[in-house]
Amino acid sequence: MPKSDLEMLRHTLATLAYRAAKAVRTAPESFADFLPGPTSNTPLQILGHMGDLIDWAYTMISGTPEWNSSTPKDWQSECRRLFDSLKKFDDALASGEPINYELERIFQGPIADALTHTGQLAMLRRLHGSPMKGENYSRADIRMGSVGMDQTPPDPRNEFD
Repeated sequence: MPKSDLEMLRHTLATLAYRAAKAVRTAPESFADFLPGPTSNTPLQILGHMGDLIDWAYTMISGTPEWNSSTPKDWQSECRRLFDSLKKFDDALASGEPINYELERIFQGPIADALTHTGQLAMLRRLHGSPMKGENYSRADIRMGSVGMDQTPPDPRNEFD
């Protein structure tokens, strides 16, 4: 049965949360400030930017899109901010209140960008020497509305090195 655009966007947020949680969950303390090159962003800067993207998406649905570039705090604070922002955004989408922006543009802008940055975090984990296991994400327990840091642990049968 086809999902509505809103349901697909909410499922995408749950997918983003699942993958982002996996990328940050077991990262060693030294990962936050890892700098693979002189012009690269650190994982902490990327994570902060991801929080900014989700905050921007939230302002979009209210009809008053506003970008804010925050200064990242520490790793744990930015992890909390990202997942708190995902929850606030998902709750607003689920509320039944009017959405005053095109869902396609929300997806193609901040959400797609946040997914890309999640992949960067995963790649940086490998470069840092603290890789996370690969996973068959099509089998992951990803459910609309589940956007917190505490995700269902991956089934070990679906993970690989």
